[in-house]
Amino acid sequence: MKSVLKLNGHSGVPVSLLPILLLSSGALLVMGVIMISSASMDMAEELTGNSYHFVVRQLIFAGLGCALGLAAANVPVAWWERSGWLLLGVGLFVLVVVLTPLGSTVNGSTRWISLGLFNVQVSEIAKLCLIAYLAGYVVRRREELVSTWAGFIKPVFVLSLASILLVIEPDFGATVILMTAALGMIFLSGVPLSRFLPLIASCVFVGTALIFTQPYRLKRVVSYLDPWKDQFDSGYQLTQSLIAFGRGDWAGVGLGNSIQKLFYLPEAHTDFIFAIIAEEFGLFGSLFVLALFTVLVLTGFAIARRAEQAGMSFGACFSYGLTLLIGLQASINMAVATGLLPTKGLTLPLMSYGGSSLLMTCISIGILARVEMERLDRSESAEEAQPVFRGGAVYD
Repeated sequence: MKSVLKLNGHSGVPVSLLPILLLSSGALLVMGVIMISSASMDMAEELTGNSYHFVVRQLIFAGLGCALGLAAANVPVAWWERSGWLLLGVGLFVLVVVLTPLGSTVNGSTRWISLGLFNVQVSEIAKLCLIAYLAGYVVRRREELVSTWAGFIKPVFVLSLASILLVIEPDFGATVILMTAALGMIFLSGVPLSRFLPLIASCVFVGTALIFTQPYRLKRVVSYLDPWKDQFDSGYQLTQSLIAFGRGDWAGVGLGNSIQKLFYLPEAHTDFIFAIIAEEFGLFGSLFVLALFTVLVLTGFAIARRAEQAGMSFGACFSYGLTLLIGLQASINMAVATGLLPTKGLTLPLMSYGGSSLLMTCISIGILARVEMERLDRSESAEEAQPVFRGGAVYD
């Protein structure tokens, strides 16, 4: 099927999803810069003596992200498909390098490599690279993947290796997002659901073991179940986030008027920026942000579906994977801020402070834009190749 706008019985130009993709992501990016400015000024003044420290850095990251997104939009989708093995090597390499003395440890986790002016979070690079490799595998080996256990186990083995490296850092949140997005891609390729049951059972067992073998993870789960029981220790961050939501009420206290950002809520400009949005703009502002993410994710899925219908198998699979990465990370971040999930250190895509996440998200959006542009080119070429009927005569 071709997505073509019909006007008065004649075919018009193919419908483009690019405006929706760019407007929704652009709105989230602009709102993110504004909210980081609001949420970080007092913290920045205390830590650096410059109230604009974090917002200036975020503006630099935003500009660089837009440039990288534009560059990604000019890279043919076929390049990503041809470079699957190279990208797999890069993804695993950075996960290994961060565990060497080159890695930087912050708050007990070794997730970053220092490049002088800023740190690179390697899990963000690895997720993009591994999703690109997996998309190529799904396209090349689809029959083997769908019909045999061997075809199913091969990508799961690669994902398990990457997950082990992520857990060693430790970065449990990135592990969950990568595995869920990857398995979602495999499921969408047509693998029967029954094939996933042993894997899901294994993941639940391993996840439970990881929680109970690490005291800090168990403490997070216990505080999640009843954060008010120990609100000044293990439940502190979640209770302060919930207080921010409560103070926001329907319409919020107004931009810049948050109290929780004044050293009450830790990570107010990073992992818990959604709570500050809720406090300053209330339920209406929170729902607006949720609506923007919903539009962005649904547009990504629509791009993937239309690419699939146009015969762009790799572009479709890659788009599904990238959209799942963005959607899952946004969902988990907002669920953590509202107390629906245990506290986990994950940024809100396009909105939280942090260069690595922002740059990789912008590149992902650029790739989605490229897939849509190539799909439009195919549709236009197909339309031009079809004969035109006028008054009973056929014109080529």
